[in-house]
Amino acid sequence: MRSDASRRAFLKASALASVAAATPGVRAKAEGTGEPSAVPAAPNPTPPASPPPVTHILAQYIVNARFEDLPANVRKEGTRTLLNWVGVAVGGSGHATVETALRALGPFSGPEQATLLGRRERFDIMNAAFINGVSSHIFDYDDTHLKTIIHPAGPVASAALALAEYRPVSGQAFLNALILGVETCCRIGNAVYPNHYDVGWHITGTAGVFGAAAAAGKILDLSEQQMVWALGLAASQPVGLRESFGSMNKSFNPGRAAANGLFAALLASQNFTSSEAMIEAKRGWANTISTKQDYREIIVGLGERYESTLNTYKPFACGIVIHPAIDAAIQLRNENHLTGDEIERVELRAHPLVLELTGKESPQSGLEGKFSVYHSVAVAIRQGAAGERQYTDAAVRDPQTISLRQRVFVVIDPGIKPEQVDLTITLKNGQQLHKFIEHAVGSTDVPMTDRQLEEKFADLAKDILSLNQTRRLIDACWHVEDLDSAARIAKAAVPG
Repeated sequence: MRSDASRRAFLKASALASVAAATPGVRAKAEGTGEPSAVPAAPNPTPPASPPPVTHILAQYIVNARFEDLPANVRKEGTRTLLNWVGVAVGGSGHATVETALRALGPFSGPEQATLLGRRERFDIMNAAFINGVSSHIFDYDDTHLKTIIHPAGPVASAALALAEYRPVSGQAFLNALILGVETCCRIGNAVYPNHYDVGWHITGTAGVFGAAAAAGKILDLSEQQMVWALGLAASQPVGLRESFGSMNKSFNPGRAAANGLFAALLASQNFTSSEAMIEAKRGWANTISTKQDYREIIVGLGERYESTLNTYKPFACGIVIHPAIDAAIQLRNENHLTGDEIERVELRAHPLVLELTGKESPQSGLEGKFSVYHSVAVAIRQGAAGERQYTDAAVRDPQTISLRQRVFVVIDPGIKPEQVDLTITLKNGQQLHKFIEHAVGSTDVPMTDRQLEEKFADLAKDILSLNQTRRLIDACWHVEDLDSAARIAKAAVPG
């Protein structure tokens, strides 16, 4: 049996050697020397004859990765991801979308095995994973891996926590599985983004299913072979199209990805087989649904570079590309005590993705409002906020907000980055107010603090849980590493 150090060295060497062998121009670092090995760079790199064994390398890493090997900052970000996910899942639990899903699925749910966060009902683990994935995403207030726009916790945590109520697992093992799941889906997303997203796939669903399978498979203690099959079965279940944005269907995608990933892991645990190269094969996942395949993003630096540390949390309950505009609008509103009535025109220079994703000029529902830069800027100026209460049906149909949003104009500027905005407000007296946002609050450069995450959680839970329950649930998330059973988090999320 390998020592811990030799196991990590073996994993690293396997990944680097595979990439170097299959990808011309990649220089692998020889273990223990700190020097590049002799892999000559081709003057005009050509596509490799065959890709590295990505599915096997990734499965090997997931199976062998231990909680004890996680750096402290990775564990901390994992707890922040968990806290944010529980808060948004509890907060979304009473939404009409969840109520609709319960009416549809309730008659067919199996044994009462798992908790629906924020509710008293219990469903079988498959349907519980789906419902919790829906409720955590319905507000569009969940975590975001900004490099890919993946919301990883929805699929991953929903699958892992439902399973943790059926198969007992310690808090440390649960957190390890959650982090591995986030790492898996974000790395796979990196390999195909943006091409995969640009053609219309909702990457939270299509990549999230791998994260759910990895987390569930880790809790189930799958062998390396079984994990290969779990990832392969996950690859056969991509779900989610961007056309769904602005409807209940959008939150269906992470919910379905959670259930599909759990489904894959459970089948693999009983030796339900799959092709062993489902991610990288010529007719596998990456080649079928994307024109870009950068397998180095998946396997290089496993256990050393953590995508999960790049996860971010939303201060505003809407599409992430609107956040810079909202941040600018709120700052100008507060600095100048604006109400909206004194404004002649609001103009923002923005990246093309802003209108592509959030260009709904006349939203008719709260869900559509989350994808309207016009509504978002208008309501941010009028109310100084963009939380869930600013995206209800009533908020979207408010006459004063409608009047102001008709004075909001977007100018597309390819020189503006997706994380930036240049906003100018012209008042009726001719005065101009200006704000340029380089990085919005909630980004990796201006992250939400622990206290801000707690305040967001409490605001979401206040009509569902008592103050004491909310405090206990927040504490359970922060101290997940100390729990003898991760299921305690689910139980603490049930209204008293």
